[in-house]
Amino acid sequence: MQTYRLMQTDLDVSRLALGTWNLGGEWDDSPLTSELVERAQSLLRTAVDHGVNFIDLADIYVRGKSDEVVGRALAADRSLRDALILQAKCGIVLGGQGHPNDPAHYNFETNHIVAAVEGTLTRLGTDRVELLLLHRPDPLVEPEEVASAWDQLHSAGKVRYFGVSNHTAQQIELLKRNVRQPLVVNQLELNLLHHHLITDGMMANTQDADRFGCTGTLDYCRLHDISIQAWSPLARGQMFQPGSDASAEVQATARTLGAIAEAHGTAPECVALAWLLRHPARIQPIIGTMNPTRLATACAADAVHLTRLEWFRLLEAARGRQVP
Repeated sequence: MQTYRLMQTDLDVSRLALGTWNLGGEWDDSPLTSELVERAQSLLRTAVDHGVNFIDLADIYVRGKSDEVVGRALAADRSLRDALILQAKCGIVLGGQGHPNDPAHYNFETNHIVAAVEGTLTRLGTDRVELLLLHRPDPLVEPEEVASAWDQLHSAGKVRYFGVSNHTAQQIELLKRNVRQPLVVNQLELNLLHHHLITDGMMANTQDADRFGCTGTLDYCRLHDISIQAWSPLARGQMFQPGSDASAEVQATARTLGAIAEAHGTAPECVALAWLLRHPARIQPIIGTMNPTRLATACAADAVHLTRLEWFRLLEAARGRQVP
């Protein structure tokens, strides 16, 4: 697996990352089982064996159990902690946490961020995470509160670097007015079927500009050395074996992926990941599979290099039309 230096840091990260969305089992209060722990150990070992050194976590994933099962895997194999870069996320509060009728909401207050990270560290059984992201934009954010939390966590050595997830360029600018640490990552939904971050610049000065909007978020991040991570890079598998009721674009994407995969002697999933890897922004896809065999297969995307024509052929299929 090839690596690259994460901009504004001293971290050398793998081109692909492993996500932990459902790693902890069911989204309920059921305890972790030995089978879940064994699956986590196998998945992390497979990741390391295939050169994946980056693990993406969040305090809400399976209500904290994904953190916990990773922590148990790290405790069972002490060599894994030093081999892995851990990234945590916080800021989402699930509904019913304080009272059964409490709504889901966001919270970027100082005390909440600090407590969330300390909870993550406890569940992971470690003294620090390499990165912390704010999970989704809080409409009630007071940047001074974020700045205070980040200062506390950084000075205590509990978080080395900071970033955001699902944030626009202007939301990042608002934070940057107060925080002292650089924002080094923006994690965003990005895949062939959800290509808007890549294509919105293409729509500038066209009739579709008002329909799709032109946020400039991807270009902003490139200009400011903010690395892009792609969540749901495989679009939850929608584009590989679409049903008969799938849209014409999804059907065309599946056919094009299959044809290009056959030409490269690889799996369609690898081609879909290679489409992201081909972009000069050095997009880092986060693989969400819980199956070690599928993870190993996905890692082969690192060796797939799409031509410019193949890249645009896939884009055309996903958009259902030619470029403007």
